Amino acid sequence: MSLCMKGYRVISIDVPQVWNHHEWIHSFEKFLDSMNIHHVHIYGTSLGGFLAQIFAQHRPRRVKSLVLSNTFLETHKFAAAMPWSPVVNWTPSFLLKRYLLTGIRDGPHEPFIADSVDFVVGQVETLSRDDLSSRLMLNVNVASVGSLMLPDSLITIMDTNDYSAVPQQLKDQLYERYPAARRAVLKTGGDFPFLSRPDEVNLYLQLHLRRVGVEPRPDLVQGFTQNGSAGGSKDQREGGDSFGDSPGDNGHHGIGASDHDVQYCGSDLHDSDEPIPTSTIY
Repeated sequence: MSLCMKGYRVISIDVPQVWNHHEWIHSFEKFLDSMNIHHVHIYGTSLGGFLAQIFAQHRPRRVKSLVLSNTFLETHKFAAAMPWSPVVNWTPSFLLKRYLLTGIRDGPHEPFIADSVDFVVGQVETLSRDDLSSRLMLNVNVASVGSLMLPDSLITIMDTNDYSAVPQQLKDQLYERYPAARRAVLKTGGDFPFLSRPDEVNLYLQLHLRRVGVEPRPDLVQGFTQNGSAGGSKDQREGGDSFGDSPGDNGHHGIGASDHDVQYCGSDLHDSDEPIPTSTIY
């Protein structure tokens, strides 16, 4: 919520029930069209980061910048590790959940990482068999990210420096593909840094947006004054419409009708304007 309160329009999305990357591209594009969103800045982690790159490859005019966290360029390694993928659609949900959860590291965690793992496990338990099957298929359908029209200067790679389910070899491939991308390293955070290290992730997202030329519009924020207390925006006081109006509205979703938008897949972020000593950006 803190990015919203600073004047960015943010939308958090879940991947719909699609069964291949072609369907993903078209479903996401239809989502953006339905909200009258034309351009987007995307933050994606793991599979979300891969799908963000796929979308940027095939719809280059719509993606203005990327923030990629613990993600990869190709799915061959995951496909090889799941030879039973052709029967995913007939696999009971409890087996699909068990397979997904085996990718989460067991053992003691720092409290904030343990909390993020508990939250994700709880979310997995709520997914239907079709949702589970769909996400597994997107992760194991053999594909790779092609060349992007997006310059490296508009890409930030934000990785954790401790355990991640994505093999280091795949992370290294990402660094080699985007050698001039800005890199942010979180010393800890596990697989879900947007949950376990929200302050740092929020800070780096703000730095990324400023670097790519996106400035917040705090004057569009409704319901709170600039100092964070309850109140109304100028539009509210003058009878204006809501923050999400489009596109005279400056709105898009956070993604498209203007460049003051962010597409985000993950939890809400918390505010921190102070330097974070536990991580590095370069």
